[in-house]
Amino acid sequence: MSEPGPPYGYPQWQPPAPPKKTSPAAVVLITGSVVVVVVMVLAFLAWGYPGFLRKPESNADGVWFPTSPSSSQPPATLASPSASAPLPGGRAPLPKRPRPLADPITCAFTPAPGAPTPKPATPPPDGPAPSSGTVAVRLATSAGAIGLTLDRALAPCTVVNFLSLAKQGFYDGTSCHRLSVVDGLQMLQCGDPAGDGTGGPGYTIKDETFPELTYGRGILAMAKTSEPDSGGSQIFLVFGDTQIPPEYTVFGSIDDAGLAVLDKVAAAGVDTSKPGIGDGSGPPKTPVTFTAITTP
Repeated sequence: MSEPGPPYGYPQWQPPAPPKKTSPAAVVLITGSVVVVVVMVLAFLAWGYPGFLRKPESNADGVWFPTSPSSSQPPATLASPSASAPLPGGRAPLPKRPRPLADPITCAFTPAPGAPTPKPATPPPDGPAPSSGTVAVRLATSAGAIGLTLDRALAPCTVVNFLSLAKQGFYDGTSCHRLSVVDGLQMLQCGDPAGDGTGGPGYTIKDETFPELTYGRGILAMAKTSEPDSGGSQIFLVFGDTQIPPEYTVFGSIDDAGLAVLDKVAAAGVDTSKPGIGDGSGPPKTPVTFTAITTP
């Protein structure tokens, strides 16, 4: 009887064959392939992945979004163009409308028979007004000269109204009745013939506001009541931080010499011996009375 074969059909064990030697050409080919792959990965990380070797793309204003690998907070919100960094001298940039107004634009002025009018004025005629260009104005006051630049692109009807009142001599002899030096409201309010914040020219003008309005050092704006379209002759000149809603028409800016005058008035402070309105503001200790306004 012959010897039985391997059980269950398994093949008999054979010694392993010795490994084949790799040729020098194959070694060079493999090494070169590895080098190419590594170079391609590094190139992708360097130029295709922001934050590795390349800065992330900037936004439309060219400002880099701040990021922090250890923070889960979203990138900081960029400020709007009208809230950018102060200009030299701490001056705030003049706001700009996101869309220009029609040129010309139609203005209308509304009689206000119930308002205190110790010095009535003739309203400008209703009709077209240019909405481009600027007008230089000089306020002569008891505290010093204040130069203004009125901007028709911001508030054409307000510029028309201010120039009309100035040429009628409406502001001559009026005093600035309210100074505020508190944080968030640093301004001097003027233009009331009654001298207590209640007076006007006998008519009102429409607000010329937009949501992007901001206020700060060097801004000239219209005062009004809490009601819309209630401005008339009262203005406020901003010399410092002023955080208020965009409900007050901005129609120009104040020159450096004028800001120096306002700084001196602000430094003297509020006359607390005279009545205020309960918010820390009141008549300035240094009286400011308009003596003349020079217009083109």
